[in-house]
Amino acid sequence: MAASLLRLHFHDCFGCDASVLLDDTPNFVGEKTAAPNLNSLRGFEVIDSIKTDLEFVCPETVSCADILAIAARDSVVLSGGLGWEVQMGRKDSLTASKESANNNIPGPNSDVATLAAKFQNVGLTLDDMVTLSGAHTLGKARCFTFNSRLNGNSNADADPNVNLDFIQSLQQLCTQSNANTTLADLDYKTPSVFDNQYFVNLLSGEGLLTSDQVLVTGDEGTRELVESYVDDPLAFLEEFKKSMLRMGSLLPATGENGEIRRNCRLPNNFNQ
Repeated sequence: MAASLLRLHFHDCFGCDASVLLDDTPNFVGEKTAAPNLNSLRGFEVIDSIKTDLEFVCPETVSCADILAIAARDSVVLSGGLGWEVQMGRKDSLTASKESANNNIPGPNSDVATLAAKFQNVGLTLDDMVTLSGAHTLGKARCFTFNSRLNGNSNADADPNVNLDFIQSLQQLCTQSNANTTLADLDYKTPSVFDNQYFVNLLSGEGLLTSDQVLVTGDEGTRELVESYVDDPLAFLEEFKKSMLRMGSLLPATGENGEIRRNCRLPNNFNQ
């Protein structure tokens, strides 16, 4: 569940306003069915449970967006990473946008230029992008998100940037009949530990997604940062804290554009 809660916060940010938690209403289509989120996000019930407990003790005091930020931090800590002081005070959005989620969240086949542009559009740097990609030390991806790299059963035509033994293991895992449901670890060596192994894997040609492996094949600057995190594991953990704080402060809902929801799935003015 740690990876799922961390991913919820990531997919909410580029806004950090809990819009990702909203269900569809007659007034808008929410973000849960956007391409980057569909069959990818889970953990909503955990956030619901936390919110219910908080509302019982302190009604309309802690926003759903702040809960997401805290849950992400705690997930990192409980998986072996370093903690940080979460900046509180976010408000929850009044609406959500499937279109924005589709446009803003990087896809698994993105190249470095696309990744960098999406991060820079919201004020994050190239270094932030590489550092935050390190969150893929936790979690899984469905075979269909990287199947094109395997190119069926043809080893000769598979992605040349991927280690051949790694390709063969993935081909064995991702049979054609279950590519939509079978999951592979983003970091197959230490999948439940928050560490720098993700970056070690990249240098070995064992990045699961195209958007992972391009960090070492698509740009010299991103490769140098990957190499530095391989050489200094603590530097990655320290920089990850800083990048999470920057990401967590992006474009918060303020004033009349936000509220503290009583139910994270619905705006307060929605009549059920």
